[in-house]
Amino acid sequence: MKKWEGLGMSRRGFLGAALAGALAPGLSAGAAQGAEQESLPPRGEFLIRHAWVLTMDPAGGDFERGDIHVRDGLIVAVGPKLTAVGAELIDGEGMIAMPGFVDTHFHLWSCVLRASTESYFPLTLRLGPLFTPADAYRSARLGIAESLLSGVTTVHNWCHNVMSPAHADAEIRAMHGTGVRGRFSYGWGQDLAPEAAMDLADLARVKRQWFAHPGLLTLGAAMRTPVAYQRGNVGIDVLKKDWLEARALGLPITMHSRPGAVALLEKEELLGPDVLLVHPQGFTPEEIGALARRGVKLSSSPFGENRNGVNGPRGPVQFAELSEAGLVQSLSVDEVVTNGKVDFFAVMREVLRVYSQRPGEKKTIAPRRILEMATRGGAQALGLEDRIGSLAAGKRADIVLVRRTDLNLSPALGDPRPDAAALGRTWQCGHRLRRRPQAGAQRAPGRARRGRRGAGRRPDGARTQGPGPGSRREASRGLGAARGR
Repeated sequence: MKKWEGLGMSRRGFLGAALAGALAPGLSAGAAQGAEQESLPPRGEFLIRHAWVLTMDPAGGDFERGDIHVRDGLIVAVGPKLTAVGAELIDGEGMIAMPGFVDTHFHLWSCVLRASTESYFPLTLRLGPLFTPADAYRSARLGIAESLLSGVTTVHNWCHNVMSPAHADAEIRAMHGTGVRGRFSYGWGQDLAPEAAMDLADLARVKRQWFAHPGLLTLGAAMRTPVAYQRGNVGIDVLKKDWLEARALGLPITMHSRPGAVALLEKEELLGPDVLLVHPQGFTPEEIGALARRGVKLSSSPFGENRNGVNGPRGPVQFAELSEAGLVQSLSVDEVVTNGKVDFFAVMREVLRVYSQRPGEKKTIAPRRILEMATRGGAQALGLEDRIGSLAAGKRADIVLVRRTDLNLSPALGDPRPDAAALGRTWQCGHRLRRRPQAGAQRAPGRARRGRRGAGRRPDGARTQGPGPGSRREASRGLGAARGR
C-alpha cells in the first residue's frame, strides 16, 4: 500500500480519518458506493413575510418590506402585503431575502484536501490518482454541504478527476443525495496523458443512465486546455476530437482558459454559446470581441485569479471590459485546497479587491453588479435563467435569508457586506435545506423582532431567533444541517 509522503500513513488511513465527519448521520461508508436519491425535506406552501427582498429581477424591483409566496417548489408571487390562506408563515423581519447563489465552477472532488500548505497543482496531480470512488463521494458531499451553508443553491461540479466510471457515478450520487441543483461536468483523470483522449464512451453512458429525464441536475463536459500550463499541453487535435464528440452528444462544454487559448479556439471554430470559459484573464481586445460574437459565457474565481495580482502571468480579470462587451459573467469558489473554505460572500468581496488592484484606471463596480454575477449571471452561464437566478413568479424557489441584525453586519456604512455566518435559512426548489443558524453566530444588542419558529432565549432572558449553542436543537455541524430535518 502506497504511503503519502511526509504523512507516515496510507492514503486510505489518512482519508478515513480526515473524512470521518463528512458523512451524514445514518449514512454508512458503504452507502457511498450505492446510495440513490435520499429523502429530502418535503415541499409545501409557505409565505416569507416582511423581509427586505432583493429580487434581482430587472422587471420586479426590490421591496424593503416584502413577502414571497411559495407553493410546491415554485414562487407564486413576490411583493408587499401578500396573503396565502393555510400557508406556513415565516417571519423575515430583520432579514434580507434573495436568490440562492450559483457557483459556476467548483472542483468538489478535492474538498478533502482543504487548506493545504502545498501548491495546488502538484498536490492534486499527485493525490488525485489515489482517490477511490468513496473518497470522491465523501469529498463532493462535504463541498456541497459547505456550499449550502454559504447560501449556494446551485453548484457546477467541475470534475477533472474522473479516474473511472465508478468515480463519475459516485459524485453524481453525492449531488443527488444532497438535493442540490447543479451541473456535473464530466472531465478526465489526473493521470491522463496529454496525448490520450477522454473517455467519451463513458460520458455517453452517464448521459443515458443518469440524465435521461429532466431533473435538478444537468450534464456537461469539462475539457482540457490546449496551451501549456501546469497540467500539461494537450494538442489541439486531441482536444478538438473530444470537443466535437461532446458537442455531438448535445452537452455544454467548459474549459479553463489561459493566455492564447481563446485565439486558438476561435481559429479552430470551437467557440459558441454552449461554452463556459473559466478564469477570464488577460484577454486581448480581439479575443474579447470573438467571445462576444460567439456568445461564450464566463466564470471567474477571484481568489485564485487575484493571488498574483494584476501583474501575474495570467493578467488581470477584466470585469469592466467584459461587461462593456456584453458578455455573461458569473462567479465561483474554484477549490478549497488553497482557499481554505467555501464562502461565497468572501468571493463577492474579492471582486471589489480585484478592482482596487488596478490603480490609475477609472474602473469601478457596484456591489449590486457583483450580486448580479453571483445570482442571475450564474443562472445565465449554466443555461438556467428561465428557472433560477431571480425571485419572480413562476421561477423555482431557490431562496436564502440573511440576518441583518448580526454583529458582523453592524454597523454597515453604505451597502452591508454579510458573510456566511449571517445566513439564516436556505431553500432549494422549495425544499428547506438549511433552517438553523450556525453555531456561534453572534447577535447585535437591542430589541429586534424575531421569528417565532425555532425561538429560544439567551441566558439574560432575551429572545433569540433559533436555538443557541448548547441547546437541544442547536444547529448540527456538517451534512445534517445542510440537508435539513
